[in-house]
Amino acid sequence: MAHAEWTHIFHTEANNLLHGDTWHLEFNSSIEPEQPEYGWKEYIRNTSARFQCTQCRRSWPSNRVMVVFHMRLIHGKGTVKVRRFRQNCKMCTNAPMEDPSIISENITTLMKNLVKKIRIKCYNEDLEKGFHHPRRFDVKSPHEPEHCEACKKGICTRE
Repeated sequence: MAHAEWTHIFHTEANNLLHGDTWHLEFNSSIEPEQPEYGWKEYIRNTSARFQCTQCRRSWPSNRVMVVFHMRLIHGKGTVKVRRFRQNCKMCTNAPMEDPSIISENITTLMKNLVKKIRIKCYNEDLEKGFHHPRRFDVKSPHEPEHCEACKKGICTRE
């Protein structure tokens, strides 16, 4: 399952960078963007991914896939909650929202950026600005906000 890959890559990127504290990643589709709970910090990032409709099997790429992270460090134990925003098929009536399939290279990019953001927000490290960018896909059709969960929440990037 994709969650294990995310967790493995996160631990690889975070190893020895987070002051010896213990960090873990958990997937939580109920966290709300721009509304972290008290004491939590937020990081929102865009990546590229593919989607596949479970009804008609149609697939499509998107360069506008939002991922929200909420992070907290208490007494040497850090938690990162992750929510990957979904999209649905424009061809199917009442199509369900589908989870993104993000390639390993882009998960690694997200995790490198996340670890940097943890170091800035949770450890008050003064790191240079700038982040790694995901590999983008060749997308032939325009982004369709009515089929994007992040657009409906008002956080989708408008490049």
